[in-house]
Amino acid sequence: MAVIGGGWAGCAAAVELASAGYKVTLLEAARTLGGRARRIETDRRQLDNGQHILLGAYSATLSLLRRLGVDARQALLTLPLQMRYPPASGGMDFIAPRLPAPLHLAFALLRASGLSRADKLSLARFSSTARWAGWQLDQDCSVSELLQRWDQTGPLIRLMWRPLCLAALNTPPERASAQIFLNVLRDSLGAGRSASDMLLPRHDLSRLLPEAAASYISERGGSVRTGASVKAIRSIEGRLWQLDISGAAVGGNWSTYFPQVVIATGASQAAGLLHAIPECDTSAICQQLTALEPEAITTCYLQYGTDVRLQQPFYALLDDPSRQHWGQFVFDRGQLDAQQQGLLAVVISAAAEAATLPQEELARAIASQLSASLHLPQLQQPGWFKVITEKRATFASSPGLQRPANATGLPGLLLAGDYTAGPYPATLEAAVRSGLAAARAIRLG
Repeated sequence: MAVIGGGWAGCAAAVELASAGYKVTLLEAARTLGGRARRIETDRRQLDNGQHILLGAYSATLSLLRRLGVDARQALLTLPLQMRYPPASGGMDFIAPRLPAPLHLAFALLRASGLSRADKLSLARFSSTARWAGWQLDQDCSVSELLQRWDQTGPLIRLMWRPLCLAALNTPPERASAQIFLNVLRDSLGAGRSASDMLLPRHDLSRLLPEAAASYISERGGSVRTGASVKAIRSIEGRLWQLDISGAAVGGNWSTYFPQVVIATGASQAAGLLHAIPECDTSAICQQLTALEPEAITTCYLQYGTDVRLQQPFYALLDDPSRQHWGQFVFDRGQLDAQQQGLLAVVISAAAEAATLPQEELARAIASQLSASLHLPQLQQPGWFKVITEKRATFASSPGLQRPANATGLPGLLLAGDYTAGPYPATLEAAVRSGLAAARAIRLG
């Protein structure tokens, strides 16, 4: 059987099938596995195409890492839930101690600085209201509407809820689904203490999971082909699927046949493949796929001297585009990987506006923002920078959004991706869960 796409969903599907005894062929058009969470080669060094945070609530991802023999304790830096801004930057300092839930949140709230008594009461009210409602809304609305309805204060929205919404959903609160946001909060803040832990990858993203998945597949008799682009899919008498493949990995153009296929590409590529299948009506699925509105994420890497080290592995930043303050979080890569001393990664979620700026202008603005926020004048002048924008990093998690199921309605043809129906936004966990679900659907026949 074949899996088209070597991102996290495709790798999860291929591993699940390989573990069940299937001989899997994993086909990836790019040279590097990982999809929208992968390692890239630059003129300076190898970097990730975007900085990611995983959560302790990512049960499917962490289970898959264990199956692949990846030691999460070494591959991931585990930090307690926190929203910490640089000292004297006008932000807040909220960090959960390692106590049983929900005591960890109660103590974090009591000790938090930068929030007034009214802000703290507002946060406590949000938590109690969400629990009382079972983290479920009768009708979905925007996150902004929900925050207004639940009487959240302006400072708390700016310092806590907006950054969390952008980080989790990559969608501004005024356009983001409140129900999807509550789902994320339910399974992290509203669950056991470790579920809210923040996990920062120490390895590059391709090494973290996709390359371990490739080894697992190969060891079980499967094959992994990078540089192999599937151009078309055809049904052969309803029994087999013919894949037309091109690329250096197959020596030009090539066709082969499989009884089952998982399409684990991006949403737009999946729609293109489905739409072009002769004599098969896939219009309803294609409409759902093409209706997904892409959201960009920009990561700006800034290299300083190896003596530059932040007081914490990462900080939240006060963004204000009107002042050219675009950064929302800054990560000290040197505290994750000893080979990256002095390298800071600044993340801009929902980055459509920032991505229109010339890269040098954006990098200068971010360096200036860091210098002012961290009170470190030397950050004004990085040795070099690299701006990386994933224009289709995720889809906008809008209220009431209809997402396609794994099943296509065509025998032996499944979808997998962070965009398929599920409780979460477009995250690594959503991708892994979707891949596993597609594989299990094939196993059940």
